[in-house]
Amino acid sequence: MALLVGSMLGLAASAGAQTVPSQEFPMKIRMHVDGQVATATLYDNAAARDFAALLPLSLTLTDYARIERIGYLPRRLAREDALTGVPVKAGDLAYYAPWGNLAIFVENGDGDYSGGLVQLGRVEAGLPALQRPGPLKLRIERMAD
Repeated sequence: MALLVGSMLGLAASAGAQTVPSQEFPMKIRMHVDGQVATATLYDNAAARDFAALLPLSLTLTDYARIERIGYLPRRLAREDALTGVPVKAGDLAYYAPWGNLAIFVENGDGDYSGGLVQLGRVEAGLPALQRPGPLKLRIERMAD
């Protein structure tokens, strides 16, 4: 019974999830950060496709553990085919499933990682805009081809 209830709750939680078709990936995104711009590429996994369906998106990023900036998403993301618990480095975009937040790593960590992290993509340019102390106003949008 517990397994059935857990499965039903999981389906209900993901029922509102929309995803972007896989053929649109890898997807380039632009992040406007307090008047500066950073660009990134989203990977082709369920969480990244679900994240892309939220765009355009405005968030406020706050500092967390000196090495990342975090912002809470409006809903939980799908994550069935995504790698989790992988080491992170400066420039990584991730989804922290236990809290439901976007995490942008702005400094290299000590090699430790959390099992709840799901890789979404990587910042390619403009990381210094995200390295400033928060709170930071962030607007994320898809880049035109």
